Amino acid sequence: MKKEDSGIRKHPVVAHEQWVAARTAFLAKEKEFTRLRDELSQQRRELPWERVEKAYVFDAPNGKATLADLFAGKSQLIVYHFMFGPDDKAGCPSCSFWADNFNGIDTHLKHRDISFLAISRASLPRLEAYKQRMGWSFKWVSSNSNDFNFDFKASFTPEEVANGTADWNYSKQKPGSTEVVGISAFYKDPDGQIFHTYSCFQRGVDMMNGAYNYMDLAPKGRDEGDLRPTMAWLRRHDECED
Repeated sequence: MKKEDSGIRKHPVVAHEQWVAARTAFLAKEKEFTRLRDELSQQRRELPWERVEKAYVFDAPNGKATLADLFAGKSQLIVYHFMFGPDDKAGCPSCSFWADNFNGIDTHLKHRDISFLAISRASLPRLEAYKQRMGWSFKWVSSNSNDFNFDFKASFTPEEVANGTADWNYSKQKPGSTEVVGISAFYKDPDGQIFHTYSCFQRGVDMMNGAYNYMDLAPKGRDEGDLRPTMAWLRRHDECED
């Protein structure tokens, strides 16, 4: 029996009045967390920006596209750095888990002046084939012909990985591979200037996975404590047995 299962079996069970009292007390902590999260989000929006000086051209489904083109008429752009390198035969299982949450959100985001898409270094035909296999509808472009992923610290050279000199999540680290997951945000002003406003990596992308947030509400939570690595349970959705 796993430790988590043992804890479930021994979990306290109380009368309804006691349950409501405990839940109400915990609600006060949840409200405080929500308030602090709102403050953090405001501070994130107040961070300084950096101007994007380099011209990037991507391989997109409708042909070549500049970074400005990816805004698709919106002033804000959010990019998911999907781990799919030029030599990979398929997309990263973990990124595929995140991407299962993407279908349809671009429709809602565009009504808040936000363009959303994924970017990877794999070739466009390989991205398109994998996208079709997984049944996804969100936009996905290839940065295989430019330095975008390297400049925004979502890809590293084999030497950086081997030597532990990769500038990953704002410190020198040794990522497990040349491709890492990340999310970057950009703003385009009325004059067409583009600014990099924010990027996050590692656990910073955690909140963007709706399935994980639902798991956090379940009695066993994510139930990964005994797994090494913690996501050893994960399979692409078309590889699951049920």
